[in-house]
Amino acid sequence: MTNILDNYNINLLKGIIICKESGEYLVDLILDSDINPVLLSSFVGALSLFGKDNLGKIEEITIKGLDVEMIIVSKHKLILIAILDKKFRKYNLREEAEKALDNFYNFYKNEIDECQYVSKFESFKKIMLMQIIEYFDKLKEKDNQQPIEDFGFFTEAIKKMKKEKLN
Repeated sequence: MTNILDNYNINLLKGIIICKESGEYLVDLILDSDINPVLLSSFVGALSLFGKDNLGKIEEITIKGLDVEMIIVSKHKLILIAILDKKFRKYNLREEAEKALDNFYNFYKNEIDECQYVSKFESFKKIMLMQIIEYFDKLKEKDNQQPIEDFGFFTEAIKKMKKEKLN
């Protein structure tokens, strides 16, 4: 799986976890071995239940101040947790998270509540991986569309540096 990602700055993405609102772990795509997806999904589930019982339904949580940032999005009684390096560019990230939750829900809506073996969700990792690749492609395309100002003599050198940075 990581061979596919070698062309992308994927080390900025530490992992993605999908769980139920209650915190029951369903599936993950963990790229950093220091992350325990089951513990993290339980923690986020507890936050979600606390919010629902005390403050109302939580749709999104951002946790900062650690070595990573976590974006937590809720939809379809599911939660997606994205663990990111602080340098990760967040272009329409909430929409991407919702799209992943929509896809997961559409594929497995009849099995989510009755599921005793989360291994049946393993095939969804490939879908998450493809969505991640599409996301990084969108970022590259967005970078390529940004015009470079005229810096006179240095304009061509700046274009070359920008192109090298993207590759």
